[in-house]
Amino acid sequence: MLVELADVRRVLETEKLVPCFQPIVELRTGRLSGFEILARWNHPQIGPVLPPNFISLAENNGLIELLMHQVLRQAFLSASLLPAPLTLSFNVSPSQLQNLELPTQVRLAAEAAGFPLARLKIEVTETALLHNIDCARIIALEFKAMGCRLSLDDFGTGYSSLSHLQALPFDELKIDRTFISSMTDTRESRKIVASTVGLGHSLGLTTIAEGIETEEQADMLLWLGCELGQGWLYGRPSPASQLAVIVAAPDRATAATLPAPVDGWTPSSLEALPVQRLAQLQAIYDGAPVGLCFLDCGLRYVSINKRLAEMNGASVAAHMGRTAQQMMPELFPTVEPYLRRALAGEAFLKIEVQRRASTLGKLDWTAQLSYQPVLDEANEVIGISVAVADVTDIKRTEASLRESDERQLQSVEFRDLVPWIMDADGNSLHGGTRWVASASLTENPVRNLGWLEPLHADDHDKVMATLSDALRTGKPIDIEYRALTIDGEWRWMRSRGSPRFGPSGEIIRWYGSVEELDPRERNGKHPAEIERTPSTSIGTTRQATRSQATQ
Repeated sequence: MLVELADVRRVLETEKLVPCFQPIVELRTGRLSGFEILARWNHPQIGPVLPPNFISLAENNGLIELLMHQVLRQAFLSASLLPAPLTLSFNVSPSQLQNLELPTQVRLAAEAAGFPLARLKIEVTETALLHNIDCARIIALEFKAMGCRLSLDDFGTGYSSLSHLQALPFDELKIDRTFISSMTDTRESRKIVASTVGLGHSLGLTTIAEGIETEEQADMLLWLGCELGQGWLYGRPSPASQLAVIVAAPDRATAATLPAPVDGWTPSSLEALPVQRLAQLQAIYDGAPVGLCFLDCGLRYVSINKRLAEMNGASVAAHMGRTAQQMMPELFPTVEPYLRRALAGEAFLKIEVQRRASTLGKLDWTAQLSYQPVLDEANEVIGISVAVADVTDIKRTEASLRESDERQLQSVEFRDLVPWIMDADGNSLHGGTRWVASASLTENPVRNLGWLEPLHADDHDKVMATLSDALRTGKPIDIEYRALTIDGEWRWMRSRGSPRFGPSGEIIRWYGSVEELDPRERNGKHPAEIERTPSTSIGTTRQATRSQATQ
């Protein structure tokens, strides 16, 4: 059964048209923000009538003013006790935006019920702006002068949306439900929603999403930066009798993976100036100590920082739109398998690669590459985040140290001494094979601080004090002590060594040697006259020794 004009007249005459209130919430906090006023009519024969079926009849037959007056008057009376800062919003039709008396009518209705105009939002659809934009601007400015806020409703479904945003002093941008309903399934809808939210932020507008029905939609909108939302997920339109219950209900929980908001913080407070935000991100991007870039699913460079461009021997501009294969043809066969797997969702850290790099002014180039798949709001891979760390100098330093270690060992062994090498923390890296044999230890215990175990207990503290002082000051080591040999005898040993300093003055190695002393060169008792200390008392100080040496 279709609704007829006579039915609309009758319901307005009998004032059977009533307002319902649909909650609007803050997506990040779950707090109630306000309500949208929606007209509802329960027809005695056909039941609930959808608003489009009777509002269009009222508008086309000059009844829209009466309809608005009835609904607003009841809504303001019902909402007069709503606590601040909860708001009310309602939609004005295209024909109403041609009535210069509209702001006065709304003001009188609100004042009669005692509802503050500063908490009232006027929603305007894009189609309502097509007939007479100049008249609409006059009405909009008068609403603003009254303290009301202005929302552009159903954004993206009308015409000339961007010019409308520029023409009228809007405060809010409402994203149409058609995009929200399909955004979790359709990439195009997601991109439209993301672009609309970004546009709102760039213009300093609050963004509101209509028609939210699922947690997935709410989470996605929250990550995109949308501030407010309404829909069946948060509540269906309810009669005035339910307002107190809705207001008293606890805040709706937000997504557990998102951080709690800071008092006074809103997404727009950080994201309202995209030009500044882009400049900040670019400064971080270019100032990073590693090369960074983003490759799309075709392995084309979408962005790249100066450091990586220099590593590749080309300008930033030369990379844009070109593929990784084009920019590094000799290395691409090596890294392509990792890139393809990253596009399939797999992450890689510290892949070491090497290539000739004459363009970099070096004989060769060694780098560690990290590939991280980039996901969109629906967890689909949209590209690869690439980080490249140039470790050429580190590798050369390591190779130089290995060569230095070998030369030192050969030099010391040529002089018939037992060589040792120690790192900057006092850990033994090499103890010499003869020292291992004479100390009755295997190679592993000799490494780190295990070489201290064969020392005589009476000499332990003296050796530790000398070692700790040398590690702290860089002074050469020259110490005599007694050590237990493989045949169970105590013998005097002399250990000497000097540090090797790095380019910044830091100690990077200690090189030295150990030699056995002739007892006749020592004053005092021969080592053989000293009572042998049980081995258990020698080895129990190993942990304390390690702690002292590294202090």
